[in-house]
Amino acid sequence: MPFTVGSPAFAEGSEIPKPHTCDGADAPPPLTIRDAPDGTRSFAIIMDDPDAPRGTFTHWLVYDIPAGGAFDPDRGKTLRSDFGRGGYGGPCPPPGHGPHRYHFTVHAVDVPSLALEGATRRYLEAALEGHTLATARLTGRYERRR
Repeated sequence: MPFTVGSPAFAEGSEIPKPHTCDGADAPPPLTIRDAPDGTRSFAIIMDDPDAPRGTFTHWLVYDIPAGGAFDPDRGKTLRSDFGRGGYGGPCPPPGHGPHRYHFTVHAVDVPSLALEGATRRYLEAALEGHTLATARLTGRYERRR
């Protein structure tokens, strides 16, 4: 079975509910994973918006999420997103810019820690290159009308 990520909050390709956006509580949606590959010791999440006006915008960077027990991003470490802070930053496209896609990419990692305190997305991606066993992606949409 392939490694997959999903959410009870929204289906693949559907609209991300308001509580998980800047127009609501800006809370991360619950994510579920299935069939992580053997040897997975931790997980990492990169959430981004490829439709942002100035190029891909990073909303959430989490790494060192332990593989044991329930999948819980709160057990991981966060890096600064393009909002300029750590933690989750929900969908918040410019009003009237049309629908944006939001990719939640989960990496199954073969080490328990990537040791990246204070790093950037670029460093996270470089560290993941040598340690990712598999990736899974969930895509949601969100639009803010004028």
